[in-house]
Amino acid sequence: MITISELAADRIKELRQKEGLTTDFNIRVAVEGGGCSGLMYNLDFASAPQDNDAIFEDKGVKIMVDKKSILYLAGTELDFSDGLNGKGFQFKNPNASRTCGCGESFSI
Repeated sequence: MITISELAADRIKELRQKEGLTTDFNIRVAVEGGGCSGLMYNLDFASAPQDNDAIFEDKGVKIMVDKKSILYLAGTELDFSDGLNGKGFQFKNPNASRTCGCGESFSI
């Protein structure tokens, strides 16, 4: 299961509205090979789930994750920071044994 913080949920809803997307557009989270640590997060809007997606809902936001990626993301919280140390979405992934300095890639 993937959860989402209040701040991230608010930011996603704000971005969806700013981009003129309907509430039919949800968040798709995936893990792909690459980055400094070997695996990278991919976060995007999508209007429909794919056949192999697991779907979670938290704080009014649906999160779609393909079955391969869910193995790496189980227990992860999607958060948002707008502080001085960086602005953007952050993944708090308990499965990651190492992350890079930018927080966009990890290894297990």
